[in-house]
Amino acid sequence: MLEPAERGPAVPAISRDEVAHLARLSRLALTDDELDLYAGQLDSILTYVAQISEVAAADVPATASPNPATNVTRPDVEQPCLTPEQALSGAPAAEDQRFLVPQILGEGA
Repeated sequence: MLEPAERGPAVPAISRDEVAHLARLSRLALTDDELDLYAGQLDSILTYVAQISEVAAADVPATASPNPATNVTRPDVEQPCLTPEQALSGAPAAEDQRFLVPQILGEGA
C-alpha cells in the first residue's frame, strides 16, 4: 500500500459543489459553513471506503457477522391443551366455537 506522500496530491472523493448539488436534490438548505463541514466529512468517509475496497480480497468470502450464529430452538412437541369448550367457558359471549366481540367496523369495511 502506498504511503500518503507517494500517492501524490490528495484529490477529494467528493467536492463541495457535489455536496451542494446533493443538498439541492434532497431539498436541504445548507449554509456555506455546513457545505464545507459536510464536504470534508463525506470526503473522509469516501476515502476510508476506498481504502477498505483496496484491501478487500476476492478470495475472502463475504460475511454478515464475524461470529457465526446458530439459532437455538427446541423441538415442537405436542402437548395437551384446552378443548374449544374449555377455552370458551369463561367468555362473556361465544358463537360457533369463537369468542364473540362487539363489531368495531361497519359492514362496508
